[in-house]
Amino acid sequence: MDSLITAAGRALAAGDPLGALQRVALRDDAPALALRGIAMAQLGEFGKARALLRRALRAFSPMEAVARARCVVAEAEVALASRDLGWPVHALDAARTTLQAHGDRINAALAQHLAIRRMLLVGSLDNAERALGAIDPASLPPALRTAHHLAAAGIAMRRIQTAPARAAMEAAQHAARTAGIPALTAEVERTLRLLEMPAARLLEGGTERPLLLEQVEALLSSEALLVDACRNVVRDQGSTISLARRPVLFALARALAEAWPGDVPRDALVARAFRAKRADESHRARLRVEIGRLRRLLRAAADITATKYGFALTPRRVSNVAVLAHPIEEEHGAVLACLSDGEAWSSSALALALGASQRTVQRALDDLAAAGKVQWVGRARARRWMTPPIPGFTTILLLSGPLPGD
Repeated sequence: MDSLITAAGRALAAGDPLGALQRVALRDDAPALALRGIAMAQLGEFGKARALLRRALRAFSPMEAVARARCVVAEAEVALASRDLGWPVHALDAARTTLQAHGDRINAALAQHLAIRRMLLVGSLDNAERALGAIDPASLPPALRTAHHLAAAGIAMRRIQTAPARAAMEAAQHAARTAGIPALTAEVERTLRLLEMPAARLLEGGTERPLLLEQVEALLSSEALLVDACRNVVRDQGSTISLARRPVLFALARALAEAWPGDVPRDALVARAFRAKRADESHRARLRVEIGRLRRLLRAAADITATKYGFALTPRRVSNVAVLAHPIEEEHGAVLACLSDGEAWSSSALALALGASQRTVQRALDDLAAAGKVQWVGRARARRWMTPPIPGFTTILLLSGPLPGD
């Protein structure tokens, strides 16, 4: 490999894409195309980066298996950065296998970490944790070790485990300082700030207050009957009752919990659960049926009693009732949560991350765009959606994934 290619590679490893381009910008041989693609990716020009990496892949001969595999890994990293979660994962797995077979341990580890980051984005925490546990971070270079600890912190934060998350962030900070790459250090600091931002709201006794992630963790382990609107479950000591597939029952449970220790009038429950502007006898009959169903589901944790004007919730084993709610609540809050990372997402990637149909996501994006909350660039399949990060809160609880006890 000639000296210019070597120097450009070193510049990219140090986070200096402009220095790399100064050396290879006018060259069209396969190694130079690959380095130009990586440099453009570091500058945020993802479309140009992918085009250059594909040209490099075609330019390398079939005998240069390692170089071709590295191009595939680089394109996968660009796809992940541009939130193209539909990029073929099997190609990344094949590239990792090739790199391992040829002794390129570092790039094979990079491929594995890219797969783990994708698992995190789509909420596959168990698979991400298993894959991450199979990698020894001590054997990685500082930049990749930083990515390893950031992934570990991401898993811990999504599981609402603040102590492991802080430990992983401290390790990531140390590795980033060793790497000496400003962009990597900034990413670590940005992730660390999530621990200091409100992650949810607590509704209790007619009052409302924001909660940090560690306060959410303490609440989940407390002795309270908790109606968790972040995962649509009801929790008490040692049990979790899922109402995720019963939206009407959950709406009733939340309304009763917010009013505790008081009751909720029947008309208010009808409006809350059925979204009816005016309650009639059919609504009241349906309300009695749904209250009976909710009473049966919650019988081990709480009782629902009829009052003169409505219904009231009475916990059986605890003396306190609270509601855990999202930091922001609006019709398309989950879509905004994904877009609040500042990256440009495709509608297909949002659908994968949220576990929803692409058409549902597209309707939500159209509504948000009409309200001026998101914007798009590109057309047809190249269209990407984005919004400036929503300041002041973390979106951990708005994203998919299990919580303790699920």
